[in-house]
Amino acid sequence: MSVMNRRNAVLGWIAWAIAKEAVRSKSRRVVHRSESSTRRKLVVPATIAAAVGGAVLFWKRQQGDDGNPDH
Repeated sequence: MSVMNRRNAVLGWIAWAIAKEAVRSKSRRVVHRSESSTRRKLVVPATIAAAVGGAVLFWKRQQGDDGNPDH
């Protein structure tokens, strides 16, 4: 008897579907609970700071790649 058969595949698919729905509902509860927290208010400034930092690092690296050995 093979380990991979239709019955096991169907049971695995059902288990996966139930697990996905459980994770989705739990994440919805967590997001709903944290909307009023101060952590939510820090997301936008942190995202902007990360974007600016990444742009500065990219710009600095591009400045040093001009082929000049003196840099």
